[in-house]
Amino acid sequence: MRNLFLSDSCQEGQLHALTPQSWLQVERAKLSKSSLYSTSSIESLIKVAEPPILALFKPVDYVQVLAQIHEELESCTPQERSSLHLLQFQVFRGLEEVKLLERSLHSAWQNATTIHEKLVYGSWLRYKKQGEEVISDLLSSCEKCSQEFGFVDVASQIPVKTVHMVSECSYDVSQVSSTVHFRIGDEMIPCERQKIAALSPPFNTMLNGSFTESHLEVIDLSENGISPVGMRAVSKFSSTGQLDDLSVEILLEILIFSNTFCCVRLKVACDKKLASLVSSHQDAVDLMECAVEENTPILAASCLQVLLHELPQCLNDEQVVKIFLNASKQQRTTMAGHASFSLYCFLSEVAMNIDPSSDVTACFLEKLVESAVSTRQKQMAFHQLGCVRLMRKEYSEAEHDFNAAFAAGHVYSVAGLARLAFIKGDQILSYEKLTSVISSHQPLGWMYQERSLYSEGDRKWEDLDKATELDPTLTYPYLYRAACLMRKQDAQLALAEINHVLGFKLSLECLELRFCFYLALEDYKAALCDVQAILTLAPEYRMFEGRVTASQLRTLVREHVEQWTLADCWLQLYDRWSSVDDIGSLSVIYQMLESDAAKGVLYFRQSLLLLRLNCPEAAMRSLQLACQHAATEHERLVYEGWILYDTGHCEEGLEKAEESISIQRSFEAFFLKAYALADSSLDPSCSATVVSLLEDALKCPSDRLRKGQSSIFQALNNLGSVYVDCGKLDMAADCYINALKIQHTRAHQGLGRVHFLKNDRKAAYEEMTKLIEKARNNASAYEKRSEYCEREHTKDDLLMVTQLDPLRVYPYRYRAAVLMDNHKEKEAIAELTRAITFKADLHLLHLRAAFHEHTGDISSALRDCRAALSLDPNHQEMLELHKRVNSQEP
Repeated sequence: MRNLFLSDSCQEGQLHALTPQSWLQVERAKLSKSSLYSTSSIESLIKVAEPPILALFKPVDYVQVLAQIHEELESCTPQERSSLHLLQFQVFRGLEEVKLLERSLHSAWQNATTIHEKLVYGSWLRYKKQGEEVISDLLSSCEKCSQEFGFVDVASQIPVKTVHMVSECSYDVSQVSSTVHFRIGDEMIPCERQKIAALSPPFNTMLNGSFTESHLEVIDLSENGISPVGMRAVSKFSSTGQLDDLSVEILLEILIFSNTFCCVRLKVACDKKLASLVSSHQDAVDLMECAVEENTPILAASCLQVLLHELPQCLNDEQVVKIFLNASKQQRTTMAGHASFSLYCFLSEVAMNIDPSSDVTACFLEKLVESAVSTRQKQMAFHQLGCVRLMRKEYSEAEHDFNAAFAAGHVYSVAGLARLAFIKGDQILSYEKLTSVISSHQPLGWMYQERSLYSEGDRKWEDLDKATELDPTLTYPYLYRAACLMRKQDAQLALAEINHVLGFKLSLECLELRFCFYLALEDYKAALCDVQAILTLAPEYRMFEGRVTASQLRTLVREHVEQWTLADCWLQLYDRWSSVDDIGSLSVIYQMLESDAAKGVLYFRQSLLLLRLNCPEAAMRSLQLACQHAATEHERLVYEGWILYDTGHCEEGLEKAEESISIQRSFEAFFLKAYALADSSLDPSCSATVVSLLEDALKCPSDRLRKGQSSIFQALNNLGSVYVDCGKLDMAADCYINALKIQHTRAHQGLGRVHFLKNDRKAAYEEMTKLIEKARNNASAYEKRSEYCEREHTKDDLLMVTQLDPLRVYPYRYRAAVLMDNHKEKEAIAELTRAITFKADLHLLHLRAAFHEHTGDISSALRDCRAALSLDPNHQEMLELHKRVNSQEP
């Protein structure tokens, strides 16, 4: 939501809109450096977007909520499990834990007890896996089946009540003919009287009761909407219990007829028959209206399956949207059973991803509110609807929704209420709302961040600093502080502030702001680096409030940067890789991809960098591009193997490596095989094979730069690690020393480990010091060095780790353990709580649960155990602690 930019006073009237033209004038050097670095030109370039109110479920105490869900899962009925896993999914979504939310969604699908739940969750999972079709294709090439969430036989999974009708006559059957003729227009359709009577109570009453028709041999049904063909099919069904292959039109006639005369068995047969004919988008659209009107659940579910299977594309069809939006409560039940809330949760997510402020999104969320039953469901639904209505500037409606969510217990919705109060001109009320929440709940980073929007001067800075202290993952405080420092023309501090957050969180907004800083400073080389990194992460990214594409800005910046030859690029890449400058490496590779260099190799290197930067989606995109641009078949097989390996299919990745080797022995193929074998084999003796494979990789000749220096280092590094595991320390040291000879800085860490295992802590410490001095991103190096020094120095190193990368959990655990050893139980628990507040981590929760158990706080220990098991239900130590703690609960 990069649309509103706040000045110091947070007033919309004081916002400066940047025009692309003004930037182009600056970029084409039409302004002097002195004028460029003036306050007005900096203001035109540097804007900090107001932090968006996230349309996510964000409970104040997510640990407590996860624990409650886990507790309910332990005792609930099978029918309740899917809904609980959906709630768990929403919690993890609010925490931005992608792997955990996908696992919860998968659990919801696995525990579905109705066909409607299976359809919704299966389609949701399929939607989440868009773009992963290549993985299914690769598994097929290995003669393995990927787990698909494809079409299911709906009719076989919807239970149907068996109805037995026995016709009862109120007269002597010998007095009337056993055959009755139904006149439809000019045609007479003969039927067996008692067979037709057995179809339903109304027919039984008509033909065997005291009505006139019971004595007639001819009954006129011309006005009952059924054709002669349809009636003949009804007659045959009354005798055989089967419907012939009929056209959709005739089946619809029979369906309406069966509803009119309450013929349950006939309706079910017709429902199933029509359901079997739904095979296309248009079939589903045409038949869904009839399905919900005539209350045919099998047909409705079959239509729903087709429509959900086609998301998100089918939402471009107005007829489809109307189907979901016009359905009444009863019709929603016919269409989705008891999964209405899940269905509209899914549809709302898809619609928001397309356009969060669209009419369709708002209407789907209104349906979500209607479908919400539990308090938690209402919290989610009202809050999301409030966010969308705020974006749509429907302020009165948004206020109603945020109030409803807040009243239901969703404290985060106060952020929306504060924004609305500010829009109405009541800044004091906005500030007071946040102050009230801070004083009455566990203070969280977002609370201070939000309150900072309605304060000025020192109070604003204090709130932003407190927000960072409580939640260092929030980017807005860094952005704001950096922008303010730049406006004060303190470029060095401004860059230090933005570099701080980029050291542990690769944020597009942060890269964009730093790009603006470099423009203001006329450091076009650095600006080019950042914009190329942005384009690597998001090729379609738009900058300056969405007004200019990043690719356009790159073109303009390049005019002011000396162009490198391909050889220059390789040297630059080598230097950046050696100095652990991952963002710089991304930029160089992006530039090299425009040359005649082997693109498959470059995309592969790009994917490795992106994985290290914790950008798995972008990494997978690069790996797929490596496959597409592979120069040879054996090279393509290697990249396919890495795709399979990275998605958890180690054995299939191993097969691809072996297939590649059978065509041509290459460094990458042997390296992949070693990696995959080490990961897929539980046999300790496989270490020797892994060593042999890595040695084979290093013996392979260079082929079109595929065997680059970085790959050699990685092989040497892995070989050294295996040697360490095997106790061959001298051989491991040789590997790391050889890696250092080609200036690969990370080898210091491996060599330090060897020194430590040889009981030479001083040498180990010195090796890690060298790494710290050389590496641009060195938080991990400080963390590793802390293991090789005395306790006091360890404390200093770990404090530095937390300062550089607050997401690393080991320092919190270490400090907490030291405090616990010193009998400072409260301080130890507080240290863990500090990190748990913004990072859901199993090890932190595990340790805090153990501390609570030690202090006799069994209820808190049990809470942490349950929350931890929500993160990893199969963690053995956690299961044992949970069992022990649970047995102590009163």
